[in-house]
Amino acid sequence: MRDLSPLQQQFYETIFGTETRAGKLFDLLLISLISLSVAVVLADSIPSLHEQYGRLYWQIEWLFTLLFSIEYLLRIWCSPNRKAYVISGYGLIDLLSIIPTYLAIIVPEAAPLLILRLFRILRVFRVLRLLAYVKEATLLAIVLKRARRKIFVFLMLMMVITTAFGSLLYVIEGPENGFTTIPTSIYWAIVTVTTVGYGDIIPLTALGRAIAALGMLTGYAIIAIPTGIITAELAYEIQRQRDFRACNQCNRTGHEADAQFCKYCGSELPNT
Repeated sequence: MRDLSPLQQQFYETIFGTETRAGKLFDLLLISLISLSVAVVLADSIPSLHEQYGRLYWQIEWLFTLLFSIEYLLRIWCSPNRKAYVISGYGLIDLLSIIPTYLAIIVPEAAPLLILRLFRILRVFRVLRLLAYVKEATLLAIVLKRARRKIFVFLMLMMVITTAFGSLLYVIEGPENGFTTIPTSIYWAIVTVTTVGYGDIIPLTALGRAIAALGMLTGYAIIAIPTGIITAELAYEIQRQRDFRACNQCNRTGHEADAQFCKYCGSELPNT
């Protein structure tokens, strides 16, 4: 941590904080700019619009890139811990949202066009910055982090199940029925177990269809597992964040952290 000058402190409270009027206005302005920049990228991906307004979209994109670059540098300049911000999740997203435009300049003209399009698509990551301004997104991030081991075990289980189903169908159906390789068969199993069912590959034998039906039923049986894991952790985190100040009137707890009045009887809550 480092000491901030009065000017840096003022910028810090405006850019990183939401308590002041200036901070709230800054956040609203930034959210609007992020949304508009993503809208420009989406519109530019439409061939008819790109052909007619491509140059205008590129100029607007450069304007957004310069504005976000200035904002990124200001965040580094006024941050009490610059290294912590730069390597943080939101700091990396901030950087990722501006570098594609600069990368598009230094890429040689002989480079494949797909590379340039990839750089342009990466700018859509700006929309992830909106998560920084949603309190519920922080809560969800905490829940996912707490449940990461359970989710990892579930994904490993799904990999085992889909590999088993895919291998069985590869042996039963074979290349003549579209199951040309084991990875292709595993792709079919993933589509089947997740109940998506594209239909681009289907079993034709009776035994293959029976196993496919079993895979579909298995998918329905396990699809609720990640929902249950996240729901349980979410309920726990919400309960943990509850304010346990007891109301002086009804002596009940469980209020919101920023509540000033009891949600049961309407009496004013104690400050501490």
